[in-house]
Amino acid sequence: MTKRDKLTVKNTKVKSGDFILVIMTLALVIFGIIMVFSASYYYAMNKFGNPYHYLLRDIVWAVSGLVGMLICAALPYRFYYYVAPIAMGIMVLLLILVFSPLGVTRNNATRWIGVGPITFMPGEFTKIAVILFVAWFFSKKPERINSFTEGILPMVVLMGICGGLIIKQPNLSTAITVCGIIVLMMFVAGMSWWYLGALAGLGAMGVLGIVFLAPESEWMKRITSFLDPFADTLGEGYQVVQGLMAMGTGGLFGSGLGKSVQKNLYLPEPQNDFILSIIGEELGFIGIMLLMIAYLILIWRGIHIAANAKDLFGTLVAAGISIMVSLQVIMNIAVVTSSMPPTGVTLPFISYGGNALWLFMGSMGILLNISRHSVK
Repeated sequence: MTKRDKLTVKNTKVKSGDFILVIMTLALVIFGIIMVFSASYYYAMNKFGNPYHYLLRDIVWAVSGLVGMLICAALPYRFYYYVAPIAMGIMVLLLILVFSPLGVTRNNATRWIGVGPITFMPGEFTKIAVILFVAWFFSKKPERINSFTEGILPMVVLMGICGGLIIKQPNLSTAITVCGIIVLMMFVAGMSWWYLGALAGLGAMGVLGIVFLAPESEWMKRITSFLDPFADTLGEGYQVVQGLMAMGTGGLFGSGLGKSVQKNLYLPEPQNDFILSIIGEELGFIGIMLLMIAYLILIWRGIHIAANAKDLFGTLVAAGISIMVSLQVIMNIAVVTSSMPPTGVTLPFISYGGNALWLFMGSMGILLNISRHSVK
């Protein structure tokens, strides 16, 4: 911590937190519950015989996520600084345990650790672990960012370990998100444009290398289907085509909440990664634009909190969380609109999934914690 940071800490008081951030988070979670129910109604009835299956589970996750958010907001501020390296070590260990007998395989991917009825997705929580660790690493000694051996190289090694273990699951989208968070946080910490460009180029070459070295892999199939999804409308391009049809028929104002046609067993698992298509079909362009405005406000508050944090650690953590939300929103929109190959990235607070909802609500709790100790 620098001398300026120490002086700033003494002049700050604990506040109530960022009210706008709380409102936008709760609004997105409630909207997500409504849209998960609307999108999953027929799918849940067909698969489980209970149209409320996903709704009830999503409500439980939202309530427990709210508890976690409040706990994260109330914990002592310095707790996150001291726990950061421990959390990173635990996450690396859990990523390794995914490939042990505790690992759970679904849809040809081993991404979960299962203990009885409870499943945990280490890849999701690695995102917040790397945010805390990178913030701790550079706030502990800020001048590291100017050294290749002391600052850049350790982060490259971290990306190699986390990214490699997550890719092996396989989960390329989460690996890209984790590495993207690390690189952009390094830029916020003061990394030069030259290093940013070099790391971005190496990352792009790495992804292309992974894909093209495995021409028969699922990743290559997704790239070829992305280039022309209508060439195989009943195969690899099916989900993308159905999603585009849903958004295309929504028009300006949509068909009305609950009146989607594509969710009636046409679009596979509509409550998951492609839920934005159902939002577009039911609420139209206006509905999607209002949702994007809500995300922009949330990200703006995150940037505001980062700019007014009492020390470098808080600045980097708030920036990292804002980067994480931004990356996932951008990638999900790009996938649904066929602007990039399908990657399996969830839409923050909206897509169905307990691990993702806990991650984002807990992250908002950390942002609230930082805002409570801000200098303004």
